[in-house]
Amino acid sequence: MARYTGPKTKIARKFGDPIFGPDRSFEKKNYPPGQHGNNRRRGKKSEYAIQLAEKQKAKYTYGILERQFANMFDKAQRSKGITGEVLLQLCEARLDNVVFRLGIAPSRSAGRQFVSHRHITVNGDVVNIPSYHVKPGDIIAVREKSKSMAAINEALNTRKDQYEWLEWNDSTKAGTFLSAPQRGMIPETIKEQLIVELYSK
Repeated sequence: MARYTGPKTKIARKFGDPIFGPDRSFEKKNYPPGQHGNNRRRGKKSEYAIQLAEKQKAKYTYGILERQFANMFDKAQRSKGITGEVLLQLCEARLDNVVFRLGIAPSRSAGRQFVSHRHITVNGDVVNIPSYHVKPGDIIAVREKSKSMAAINEALNTRKDQYEWLEWNDSTKAGTFLSAPQRGMIPETIKEQLIVELYSK
């Protein structure tokens, strides 16, 4: 299986950022993984290494594979607007990410699983493709048969974040993707310009 399924805290420590969400283990060991941890002498990173690390960080954050990510960059480059910002907007418009942002799932990986297992509908139709591109005005909802699922209800009961580009209706367990978010609205600490520079070489 190509997708990373190993220890998430290890990856978060590698980037020095809890990219998979709140993590107690990360808080306890907020330094790079490995036998020597903070004591290991690391030389100055090259420009390429910094750019590559930022791309890897974005891929791990959104759970996207290399070829998918490269295709998304090509699409962003062909679109109007700032390439880096458009790239993040495309990442945010993935169905698994929208399910996570709406609070239906506690994490993006859980969102991907809910979508794959046919628990989510878009405009009334079941969609089981996590990379499905959600468009402004689309209504993302929990499938009628899945509304009693404990995992979904638990996630919805603990949802906190409200995002300006999404609207949630608790009574129908449905949310609307209002528009593509502006860069300032996206909370991820990804330096998208470094990714643009990497692909532009």
